[in-house]
Amino acid sequence: MAHWFHRNPLKATAPVSFNFYGVAGSPAANKICNDLRTTRARLLEMFTDVTCNPEIMKNATDAYFSLLQGFISSLDGTTQENKMRFIQNFKWTDTLQGNTPSAQQDAVFELVSMAFNVALWYTKFASRLAGKENITEAEAKDVHRSLKVAAGIFKNLKEVHIPRLITPAEKGRDLEPRVMDAYIIQCQAEAQEVTIARAIELKHNATLIAALAFETANFYQKADHTLNTLEPECSSKWRKYLQLKHSQYFYLCKGTFDKCGEAIRSLQEAEKCYSRAEALCKEYRQTKGPGTTAKPSEQLFFLKLGGVIKNTLEKCQRENGFIYFHKIPAEAPQLELKASYGLAEPIIFELPPLSEQCSAEVYATFDLTKGAKNDKAKPKEEEVKPVKEPDLKPQKDTGCVVS
Repeated sequence: MAHWFHRNPLKATAPVSFNFYGVAGSPAANKICNDLRTTRARLLEMFTDVTCNPEIMKNATDAYFSLLQGFISSLDGTTQENKMRFIQNFKWTDTLQGNTPSAQQDAVFELVSMAFNVALWYTKFASRLAGKENITEAEAKDVHRSLKVAAGIFKNLKEVHIPRLITPAEKGRDLEPRVMDAYIIQCQAEAQEVTIARAIELKHNATLIAALAFETANFYQKADHTLNTLEPECSSKWRKYLQLKHSQYFYLCKGTFDKCGEAIRSLQEAEKCYSRAEALCKEYRQTKGPGTTAKPSEQLFFLKLGGVIKNTLEKCQRENGFIYFHKIPAEAPQLELKASYGLAEPIIFELPPLSEQCSAEVYATFDLTKGAKNDKAKPKEEEVKPVKEPDLKPQKDTGCVVS
């Protein structure tokens, strides 16, 4: 299956040592710092490990976040900020801004940046799984669930954790509302694509499929409009992908009318949408920008559907000329489609419980007044190196059945 989904690159980050030798005043405090370093490194490794699955990713994420919350949550029984929240500087790049990092001395910034990458991993896992030859029903469900999990993480970050940042996200950066909304909507739309493919294979009612396609097309259009005020050099490629997906699912919801004349006019409109989608596929491939290049124009589902539209239109025209003699409307009939079920909702994301290591007693042994012993001889700035993501070749495409 040729790559069907566009994926922006993972965020890159500078190494973090969590070496607070002067501040960490007990063996238990030092152990928390050491465990933070090792669990962070472990989680970063999982992002590019092709053997990683959702269970491994969740365990790695929970291990790190359960400790990191010890630097965010109030542990002294007061409503004051955690005294450790602002002790460590964190650097992260953005998915649309190349290798230029943002830096904040804030554990909440680390939490949202790392969780953002976790959500991206789920989208990439779904894309990789969807690219398998002869994908099973269980694997299709994993794709569907992974996309909804990603949507839930993005949604939770936008609504709960990003508002807690002392320094608001700059325009065009990952954590600003327009970019977050686009990621949420795209994940929902792609999850619905799985539902549509399944409905087509099982030969479900055409009106149901058309309604889902109509809602999915609207999702992609909404995501595209969300990004229309971003700088073109960082958003054009992503937007072309969203536009071509809108066109692909907009023509899929055509041709569901019972009357032959209306069906002909609707199928004529579907042909125009299909041609527009073909043009957008070409424009998308030629547009420079961040992320992997999807190849929906090479996917058998897309190729077959063009033939189905053409053949169905010709059949309707023949039958109308010999049997029905229905008048063909001058304007394409307006669709009144509203999917009542099958729509993808984000799966609610919750942080893991605070680690048992992070007790009030251990928290009290962190003494900020002493400062780190190596403050006078600060190491040079750690470089943020781009993430080397595995180069996964698309497998043979078997397509899904269109009949």
